[in-house]
Amino acid sequence: MLNILRIPVLQDNYIWLVNEPISGATAVIDPALAEPVLEAAQIHGWHITHILNTHWHPDHVGGNAAIKAATGCHIIGPLAEHDKITAIDETVIDGDIVELGKVTARVIDVPGHTAGHNAYYFADNCALFCGDTLFAMGCGRLFEGTATEMWQSLAKLSSLPDDTQVYCAHEYTLSNGKFALHVDGGNQALIERMAEVVAKRVSNIATIPTTMALERATNPFLLAKNVDEFAARRIAKDSFKG
Repeated sequence: MLNILRIPVLQDNYIWLVNEPISGATAVIDPALAEPVLEAAQIHGWHITHILNTHWHPDHVGGNAAIKAATGCHIIGPLAEHDKITAIDETVIDGDIVELGKVTARVIDVPGHTAGHNAYYFADNCALFCGDTLFAMGCGRLFEGTATEMWQSLAKLSSLPDDTQVYCAHEYTLSNGKFALHVDGGNQALIERMAEVVAKRVSNIATIPTTMALERATNPFLLAKNVDEFAARRIAKDSFKG
């Protein structure tokens, strides 16, 4: 089993520190900053061997250079964004396998938020690290990709098993849930979930990871009937003030 540590940084980012205990290999997923990651690794006695970047945005790669300088780690990221990712060593594409000690992750290309965005799926550990593609009750904005690309990317992720733990990169759940209720207010599973989310956020408790089963039941973007409905919901979410 992987040891997975959540590191909250900035306003709402989550960096994930993933340790494979047999070999000791440890990966950082999308380090916005270096210092909190290095401190957490030291506290747990983990040596950082890898950084896995899902896309090039600064709040996902900002810690790359400093972590690499401190640890000598190997940085992996999407081929389509290699020229935008700081200190990258290795590029990957859809279907590639990334080794982390005794475990492996399959690379899934999920363009939409950015043109070359990817995700890392550790099937044997039921763990998906999806950056800014799929959020709890939401999905990423379409900064570089199209609605069709994001629709297809979400379909790839939605096909993963129910018990897949979804480790996204932001704590957007409360605001996403408000929009979800706006478009799907009769969804009883959503109503019940939002009550739990509100209670957690009042106490500053994280809502991530989520599960694929929960997202398929409550996420308005996964519940869209077709790409046109998805696109309309994505546009509506961009300006939603609820």
